[in-house]
Amino acid sequence: MEGRIPKALLDRLAFAGFSLAAFLGIAAMAVIVYTLVSESLSFFRQVSLGEFILGREWSALFKEKQFGTLPLLAGTLLTSSIGLSIAAVLGLGSAIFLSEYASPRVRRLAKPIIEVLAGIPTVVYGYFALTMITPFLKNSLFEDMSVHNALAAGIALGVMMTPMVASISEDALYAVPDQLRQGAYALGARKHQVVFKVVFPAAMPGIVAAFILALARAVGETMIVTIAAGFRPVLTLNPLEPVQTLTAFIAQAATGDNPYGTIEYRSLFAVGLYLFLLVMALNTLGLLMARKYSRRYGGGW
Repeated sequence: MEGRIPKALLDRLAFAGFSLAAFLGIAAMAVIVYTLVSESLSFFRQVSLGEFILGREWSALFKEKQFGTLPLLAGTLLTSSIGLSIAAVLGLGSAIFLSEYASPRVRRLAKPIIEVLAGIPTVVYGYFALTMITPFLKNSLFEDMSVHNALAAGIALGVMMTPMVASISEDALYAVPDQLRQGAYALGARKHQVVFKVVFPAAMPGIVAAFILALARAVGETMIVTIAAGFRPVLTLNPLEPVQTLTAFIAQAATGDNPYGTIEYRSLFAVGLYLFLLVMALNTLGLLMARKYSRRYGGGW
C-alpha cells in the first residue's frame, strides 16, 4: 500500500530509538559517577579515607569540623532496618494472602489499594511520622522519646516500603507453576505446608529481590528521615533518640549556604559517593542471593 513505511525501516528506527535511550541512560550514569568521584577526590585530599569511614564524629557544618561517617551510617542502618522489619512482615504477609488465600475478586480489589501507598509523597510520610506516630508512641509507650527519633522514621519507612515488598513478592509467588501446588496436594500436604514448604521456597529469588530493593529504597530515602529522625549525628543504636542519616545530611547541607569549592561543599559529594557505593553493594548482594536461591530451587534468574 502506498504511503506505508516499510517494515525493515520501522525495525531500524525502533532499534535506533531504543539504542539511543539505552545510551542516554548509561551516559547520565557516567556523568553522575564522574561528578561524584571528581569532587570526592578533592575532598579526600584534605580528609583521609580512614577518618571518613571509621571516624566516630561528624560535624562538617560546624567550626570544629569532624568528618567521620560512622554516626551517619549508624543512623541510616538503624532507620532502614526498622523499616525493613515492618515492611517484611506487612508486605510478605499481604503477598502470601493475595497469592495463596484471597479469591480472585479480593485480589483484584486489594492489590491496587496496597499499591496506592507507593504513590503517597514521602514528605507526607515524614510529617505523618512527626505529627502522628511520634505523639502516639510517646503518649502510650515511651515517655522519654525525643520529638525526632529513629523509631518513628523507621515505622514510616516500613509503611512506605510495604507496597514494594508486597507487589514484587506477590508476583513471585503467583508466578510459581500451579503444578507444584497440585503435586504437593496429591501427596497429602495441607494448605500451610504447600505455601511455606513448596511455593515460598520456589519464589525465594523474587522475595529476596523484593527485600533488597526495599532496603536500597530505604537507605536512599531523604524526606522521611529528614523530617522525622532529625539532624543529630550521634553514634547510637537507641531508636528513641534523634539521628542523622547520610541522605539527611545531604538535604541539610545542600541548601546553597556552603560556598563552591569549600570542604563543606565537597563533603556533599563524598557522602553521596558513599551512599552510591552502599546502594550498589546492596543491589549486588541481592543479585547474588537471588541467583543462589535460583540455583537451589530451579528458578530462571
